[in-house]
Amino acid sequence: MKVCALAAFGPQEPLRPFEYEVGPLEAHQCLIKVQTCGICHSDIHCMDNDWEMTRYPMVPGHEAIGTVAEVGPQVTHLQVGDRVGIGWQSGACLHCLDCLRGNQQMCEVDNRATILQQHGGFGDYMTVDSRFAFPIPDGLSSETAGPLLCGGITVYSGFLHAGMTGGQEIGVIGIGGLGHLAVQFAAKLGNRVTVFTSSPDKAEFAASLGAAEAVVIGRDGTAPEKPSRRLDIILDTVAASKDYNAYLNMLDSDGVYNLVGVPTDDIPLSVFAFQDKRRRIMGSPIGSPAEIREMLSLCAEKEILPLIETFPFERANEALQRVRDNKVRYRAVLTME
Repeated sequence: MKVCALAAFGPQEPLRPFEYEVGPLEAHQCLIKVQTCGICHSDIHCMDNDWEMTRYPMVPGHEAIGTVAEVGPQVTHLQVGDRVGIGWQSGACLHCLDCLRGNQQMCEVDNRATILQQHGGFGDYMTVDSRFAFPIPDGLSSETAGPLLCGGITVYSGFLHAGMTGGQEIGVIGIGGLGHLAVQFAAKLGNRVTVFTSSPDKAEFAASLGAAEAVVIGRDGTAPEKPSRRLDIILDTVAASKDYNAYLNMLDSDGVYNLVGVPTDDIPLSVFAFQDKRRRIMGSPIGSPAEIREMLSLCAEKEILPLIETFPFERANEALQRVRDNKVRYRAVLTME
């Protein structure tokens, strides 16, 4: 069948109409009729070939929600008509040590990114390995579910592997597409949350998300003021340079600083900032398929939802420009129907 999509044909270029053929489904594949698709900064990085991995023409979209239109001969866990979501990862080898440990997102053998190894969700249909298509709970709308499959799982998995449980002091740096979800996860799972933001209006807004304290920081990378309490975990969602040692010194003994935003520069660290109190610094990618299923269920139960702006599919370039200009609060979503 023929898929009608929008594609990037070169860096910094607007999306243009693009058609491609989909052949017979492989054993574990399924065909998805796309309903909505979120727009992520990673889409823009790939459109512009910032990571030097893009092959043109490239169809963006790795926060896609749709209904199963057809399944391959070995797909038994999905049925035609099921509503599913596809995130950043669209496949893995499933037999390397990381995959066997349940860390498919860290597969080194055949780790497939939805918009780099195949066409994404900016089209009327897309194909995907069915083992990376996740049923969407009834309590989540298609518009709000999409961003959870990238931004949501990034912060949820980051907290999970940093050791977040409940009754802890949690810090979140940045109240953007990732940070506004991180505050909700931490607060609704029973933690006291301190946010760090350079925007006074976002500091006020964070309270409505469940934050107990806000520290307004400068935009020049200087050391922020210390919060009223030491923190058990700090989740850093922004790429901008900052005084990392100052943040490390806000952590309690055995505290964890986790980077889920990708810094643009090397990170200068003082060994004393983390050695004296046995603090740790770590990074975290997206989560595993099991974590994604767990997160979606939790979001439906606890009403952890992204704040979104929706755009009809034909206004995709306008929506992308608003994301480029950081004018969307906090996630942009294209609607196909």
